[in-house]
Amino acid sequence: MQDYNPILNVDSYKTSHYLQYPEGTQYVSSYIESRGGQFKEGVFFGLQAFIKQYLTKPITAADIDEAEELCTVHGVPFNREGWEYILREHNGYLPIEIQAVPEGTVVPVQNVLAQVINTDPVCFWLTSYVETALLRAVWYPTTVATQSREAKKIIQRYLEETADSLAGLPFKLHDFGARGTSSQETAALGGLAHLVNFQGTDTIAALTAGRRYYNAPMAGFSIPAAEHSTMTSWGREHEADAYGNMLTQFAGEGRLVAVVSDSYDLWSAIENIWGGELKEKVENNGGTLVIRPDSGDPVDVVTQTIERLMRIFGARINDKGYRVLPDFIRVIQGDGISLHTIEGILAAMKARKQSADNVAFGMGGELLQKVNRDTMKFAMKASAVRVNGLWRDVYKDPITDIGKRSKKGRLALIRHGDGQYRTVREQDLGDRENLLKAVYRNGQLLIEQNLETVRELAAVPVTDEPLAKAG
Repeated sequence: MQDYNPILNVDSYKTSHYLQYPEGTQYVSSYIESRGGQFKEGVFFGLQAFIKQYLTKPITAADIDEAEELCTVHGVPFNREGWEYILREHNGYLPIEIQAVPEGTVVPVQNVLAQVINTDPVCFWLTSYVETALLRAVWYPTTVATQSREAKKIIQRYLEETADSLAGLPFKLHDFGARGTSSQETAALGGLAHLVNFQGTDTIAALTAGRRYYNAPMAGFSIPAAEHSTMTSWGREHEADAYGNMLTQFAGEGRLVAVVSDSYDLWSAIENIWGGELKEKVENNGGTLVIRPDSGDPVDVVTQTIERLMRIFGARINDKGYRVLPDFIRVIQGDGISLHTIEGILAAMKARKQSADNVAFGMGGELLQKVNRDTMKFAMKASAVRVNGLWRDVYKDPITDIGKRSKKGRLALIRHGDGQYRTVREQDLGDRENLLKAVYRNGQLLIEQNLETVRELAAVPVTDEPLAKAG
């Protein structure tokens, strides 16, 4: 049995659909869009990874045999003739064309993002057959990249209001989500989607995905950091020794080290260990100690932690009039972080005249796992078919839910001079540029992007002109 069989990367009911189209069907054209949901715009991402991993490898006779045996026992039809045709006439490569916007493009919801059509009229059934795999390949990384970018917009806004520079922005949201995902592949794709917007991660699977799929030699970075087991293994009476060892092992010129400090009593750790027994070592560590409070109400704990550290180690007033800890000490909050709590923490800090420079965030399951296809209402729908040489519109318009009304015809995406995107029928394109470009055809990746290009397209515009010059 093969490790991966592309014929079986499908919902059961799809196997019977080749018998359900009108006689004379030659081409089926389908599109992918976000129909709405939580966000107003989305960052398109992940298609290239799917193409490289799955669509550039041909099916085999063994795949066909396995799929037929499974489907027969499962109780559904199997199109053996169709798959043998693909193996014989197309050397096992799927005869479809996929058009898409460049990855990293930020497109308002309810616009076409990708479009698929079969390239061989004999394989008219194939367009919708690949929906299961293709839609999943797109909705998940696009949703994670979008949520990560929304967090970046929040953090950037508070930096613009309370900090002198945006220099630290790429490392303000760190991916803590690997252990909270459903699979290694989920961690890899979601983790890499986050790295479209930031450069901090502890999800190593995302780094390998960056190398494999987007020509990124090193997509993200991390630092030495403590966990509760390494701190509590010293025993409560030796908590100060555990912390001191972290500085001995990892501190130094230009280096950062993060230490979780709530194993027993966070406030005592701040007041009596970091600000007492180890105060001189902290001040002279040569780099930056990042204290991680890891329990309690995030808004209250973060603001209190910063306030106590400022009382002990001092603070400077930046050009915006907000207080900043000395460079040798910072805070990272990695518990209970979501878009809502990021906004709440930064708003509370601003009210206390604490600069957003003082804090970074770690986001785990909320970033990589607490999303689903309905977060952005993703769908792939047929919009046109050619039957006996004539094209006809295909659409759904359920009277019980107008939000599920689908688009008609072969589609194109344009951008007006004012920057606004609009989905139009391909036949109405005229001399306007179609932003959907063919990226895959008949087993070949036609356009390849690297991660840096994706990042440039997804960048959040700077809104504070003076800060933009300073940063």
